[in-house]
Amino acid sequence: MSEESLPDDAGTERGDALPEYAERVLDVAERIPPGRVMTYGDVAEWLEEGGPRQVGRVMALYGGAVPWWRVVRADGVLLPGHELEALDTYRAEGTPLKEASRSAEGHLPRVDMKRARWDGGERADGHT
Repeated sequence: MSEESLPDDAGTERGDALPEYAERVLDVAERIPPGRVMTYGDVAEWLEEGGPRQVGRVMALYGGAVPWWRVVRADGVLLPGHELEALDTYRAEGTPLKEASRSAEGHLPRVDMKRARWDGGERADGHT
């Protein structure tokens, strides 16, 4: 996949600058307060542009420098390959989790979406 999968009006600037859409997605990720999460779809809806896949693509390409663990799948399942790092961070931030059942693959908890989901309404300026 390439940057071509970003919204048509994502726009890029000269040089190594991020596409404008990517900057906006990362800005939303930085606004999510500790202990709270937004889904990929929530971010797209908040921006009124793109969709979950475009947000996921931005996070995969550029999200390493922002609190990436706060942008999650709608089912609360931890990001494959980053589960332990995310889990440590969730616990440190007090993110509500649901313990995994014994039948769950890997017995890893998932984010409790009912309690952890942030709607972007509360201002979280200065929190990362």
